[in-house]
Amino acid sequence: MRNYILKRLGLMLITFIVIIFMVFVFIKLMPNFYQVGLGQDPEIYEQWLESQGYNKPILTQFFIWVKNALRGDFGVSFHLNNAEVLPYMLRRLPRTIRINIFPFLISVPIGITLGIVAALKKNKLTDHVISVAVMFFISVPSFVVAVLLQYYLVYDWKVLPSATVDNLAPLFSKAAIETRILPIFVLSVGTIAGWTRTLRAELTESLTQEYMLLARSKGLTKGQATVRHALRNAFVPFAPAIIGGFIALLGGSLIIEQTFGITGIGQSYIRALERPKGVPDYPMIMMLNVFYVSIGLLTAIVGDLSYGIIDPRIRMGAGKQWLMIKKNSLNKKNLDLLMKK
Repeated sequence: MRNYILKRLGLMLITFIVIIFMVFVFIKLMPNFYQVGLGQDPEIYEQWLESQGYNKPILTQFFIWVKNALRGDFGVSFHLNNAEVLPYMLRRLPRTIRINIFPFLISVPIGITLGIVAALKKNKLTDHVISVAVMFFISVPSFVVAVLLQYYLVYDWKVLPSATVDNLAPLFSKAAIETRILPIFVLSVGTIAGWTRTLRAELTESLTQEYMLLARSKGLTKGQATVRHALRNAFVPFAPAIIGGFIALLGGSLIIEQTFGITGIGQSYIRALERPKGVPDYPMIMMLNVFYVSIGLLTAIVGDLSYGIIDPRIRMGAGKQWLMIKKNSLNKKNLDLLMKK
């Protein structure tokens, strides 16, 4: 297992370096349309570009950026009056976590419950209703749902006071609750729909396996066999998604933060890409790309490692394919035992 972890960490580091280098090159190739305004000295702007190394070759700029980043210096933002980007991101990160933690805590139990109900009521009215709702919220983009809710609940029916979040209100104050209901709901329904579909598919497959017939033949009721055997196997691929979802909370939601005016890191990323003042905010874009790529790779590796912890039958490095082969062999043995009885 140690060798597998070291191998995955090495591959993750290589992937990280390649992605960051490609992003660095691509944003440096973007044109600079910045125009020095009236009353501004063009030489000051040129000196600022020189101090940041923007006039050097791209490869040289990348090595300079890496050397500074290893010291914790990700540069300063020209659009934030030369403020350092790392402290700026760290100040906004808690706002992203706060707006994402509640949808996560809500969606996990609801998604599990709906997935189990849909699988147990397969091809019945309950399953059809849940499947239609899941299909709708997976197919329709979250920002479309957000805009529709803003229009009807805020502007048309006037149920809620504001379409944007009050970022300065205390967490559990009335203003915070009223303005955070919509983004929490929008973030929750998409996650609930995804997890409901995943668990329904896995549990439906488990309920049709031969070992369930063997369990029933030994005297277990349908509920006992489902809880002791089917659910345990269905949760093997589902549980890592929960772990990965918890880590991905740090990433937040870019579009939802922009839609509801949440001053988190997602909104900062979009505004950095909007090219304020005609020039991309290079330090901010690179800082946030490092953050998002790190979160994505960390989520993937934690999800893979959790397979072996959740189900010891899975060998590290073999993955789910080996588990399916093992399950098929166990099912054949169980069926042979049943036939002998």
